[in-house]
Amino acid sequence: MNPDARRRLIPRSEVLRLIGVLDGMKAMFLDAAEQWQLLDDTGHVPSTPAYADLIQHAAAAQDLSRDVVRLAADFARSPHSTTRVGRTVLAHLATAATLSSNAPPRFAETAETALSLAGNPITNRYQANSMVLDHATGRAYLRRTSESLGDAATELNERLGLHRFFPDPSRQQSPPSLPPGPGTRHR
Repeated sequence: MNPDARRRLIPRSEVLRLIGVLDGMKAMFLDAAEQWQLLDDTGHVPSTPAYADLIQHAAAAQDLSRDVVRLAADFARSPHSTTRVGRTVLAHLATAATLSSNAPPRFAETAETALSLAGNPITNRYQANSMVLDHATGRAYLRRTSESLGDAATELNERLGLHRFFPDPSRQQSPPSLPPGPGTRHR
């Protein structure tokens, strides 16, 4: 490998930290997508969906999105984002930031629709279908965000093996001292 390759690697400790952060965020997004349900146990929209629960989905999705956007911005400002691997990771983070930003409005729309359910059965059916679609779309954005975060972690994990070819400077042994040269005799 070329001698500049060592400089182009993201330090191992930073790679491990990023993988940990990405895996944690991936799990949080996936958990939210699985736990935040609109439909009841029978697969129907409840007759009176709880606005408070639905707007909480929007608030929590906004918090999750903010964390992903912040991570993407921090990584973009780091010198690591300019490496080949860093650019790929940044692309996955940019996708995750975009997808996560689309989820909160869908959950907010669901909550707003829940408040406007009227007594008219035809209107209720239309609004209930709209709620199901908005909520399902929000959850899909969360799942896809989780996948993008996982793709970024996978990219870093696959490149982690390169570090074995370039041990950290702190782990490298110092060069052996040279014996005194022929003209360095002391009296």
